[in-house]
Amino acid sequence: MKVLVVGGGGREHTLVWKLKQSSHVDKIYCAPGNGGIAGDAECVPLAAEDLHGLADFAQEQRINLTVVGPEAPLAAGIVDLFKSRGLKVFGPDAKAARLEGSKVFAKEKMTRYGVPTAAYRVFYDAAAALEFVRELNRPCVVKADGLAAGKGVIIAKNREEAEQAVRLIMEERAFGDAGKAVVVEQLLQGEEVSVLAFTDGKTIKTLAASQDHKRVFDGDEGPNTGGMGAYSPPPVYTSDLHEKAVKDILEPVIYGLADDGI
Repeated sequence: MKVLVVGGGGREHTLVWKLKQSSHVDKIYCAPGNGGIAGDAECVPLAAEDLHGLADFAQEQRINLTVVGPEAPLAAGIVDLFKSRGLKVFGPDAKAARLEGSKVFAKEKMTRYGVPTAAYRVFYDAAAALEFVRELNRPCVVKADGLAAGKGVIIAKNREEAEQAVRLIMEERAFGDAGKAVVVEQLLQGEEVSVLAFTDGKTIKTLAASQDHKRVFDGDEGPNTGGMGAYSPPPVYTSDLHEKAVKDILEPVIYGLADDGI
């Protein structure tokens, strides 16, 4: 079979590397790919956000399966477009991708489905958000609502930093339209673990847990990045914690979305 991988980063390089090991795969294309990926796949000069160009390519080359790596094309509806053209594609449709594409949407769903999450408030107006963080007057987290390449979350140690974060996101629009709304959230201290899973909307198959280093400097200092390295498995993630993550987070979200027709 012929496979198209959409994207051009380390995530897509890993997908290409693993897909190449399958006895079912005869040819792999990657759009746009990168210099490293070029050793394992044929790179195609199409941007990951060029949804119609990618769909045209998949039809012309009779691609059997497209695997989408980045969040942006998923949020923009690449899965919906491919399916409308009868093309097989792996990834969530636009409605489901809102879990990643909108922090407001994700927080509302977690609250509705009873998933434990930090206390929060949503603001669409900078003045109201600034008034709230001044009254709060303690450490908090300020999050741009939309996609910001992993950089749209600012951990504010005090009122001044919280005010700066609101202005940066909502007034200066450092993250573009992602800053139309902000979530101001309770600061949770402790270790962070990423647990990903495959799902068809009914069955849940978890992957190995991992832990990444988000802050740009040593000692957990500086602004968040898209990820400064990761390792797996994290010692903190025990079998008991895994059972809790599946029961209290993954299952309520997947079954709740299904009940909502997502």
